[in-house]
Amino acid sequence: MALTLFRYQYQNNNVYRQYCNYLQVTDSLVSRVQDIPFLPIHFFKTHQVQTGKFTPEAVFLSSSTGNQGQSKHAVKNLALYEQSFIKAFTQAYGSPSNYVFLCLLPAYLERQGSSLVYMAQHLIAQSHNPASGFYLHNLAELHHTLQQLEQQNQQVMLLGVTFALLDFAEQFPMPLKHTLVMETGGMKGVRKEMIREEVHATLIQQLGVPAVHSEYGMTELLSQAYAKKDGLYQAPRWMHVYITDAHDLGTQLPVGKTGVVNIIDLANIHSCAFIQTQDIGKKHPDGSFEILGRLDQSDLRGCSLLYL
Repeated sequence: MALTLFRYQYQNNNVYRQYCNYLQVTDSLVSRVQDIPFLPIHFFKTHQVQTGKFTPEAVFLSSSTGNQGQSKHAVKNLALYEQSFIKAFTQAYGSPSNYVFLCLLPAYLERQGSSLVYMAQHLIAQSHNPASGFYLHNLAELHHTLQQLEQQNQQVMLLGVTFALLDFAEQFPMPLKHTLVMETGGMKGVRKEMIREEVHATLIQQLGVPAVHSEYGMTELLSQAYAKKDGLYQAPRWMHVYITDAHDLGTQLPVGKTGVVNIIDLANIHSCAFIQTQDIGKKHPDGSFEILGRLDQSDLRGCSLLYL
């Protein structure tokens, strides 16, 4: 499937084809998945990364917290995105109808074009529960709702941007016995950057949960990976992670070695399915992957360390 999609995108995506040609890689030279070039993610900030000609149903925009411009992801078919994130969530956690979704997403809600907000809206709708909803800065109301739901033994998914979850946990510490806490990463310049272990330790202590879950997604991808503890992400079947040498991006590294995270996202049919991120990470023998930091000189994303 990946090789077929590569040839389709090489032929129909001008930006991707030009980048491949710059690397002196043509479709005739690619016979294995390992030969496929990954497009640097910053091209979504500087070019229209689009396979084929179409009028997009939506254009998702990044937050541009690094002051280096916004990424723009033109989405031909929103139904494809919806299918991807519902299947990925269900694969990891079961049906969204099993949860009440409380989404604490300031910064995302305060701008246009967030793919995360779009996903959260649909998870809220899929929950079919009137208690599900968004929270901006109304932390006291969120606290009250959580107390009620905990008393009712309701299964809750508290999905939040990192800085807002930390604010909530500090202002309203409480033991959560029926709530999964999931952070999406991101300080958005509101708080100082913290490593994942610090963030999770604080939330575990203040909210009394056994572990903090994490979502790994981005504007440039239509799929997400989830970590149920310790930041060890499991990708859905149509999303594959490869680690390459930071000093030789064409060289893939074996399990356990640290390098640049590259992603094949087969849901990115109409943009580019082969993305070289600016994240540093490694894969584990069980197939999970871990995000350890960011490439130097790249925008900060989430609660990562700069990799120097």
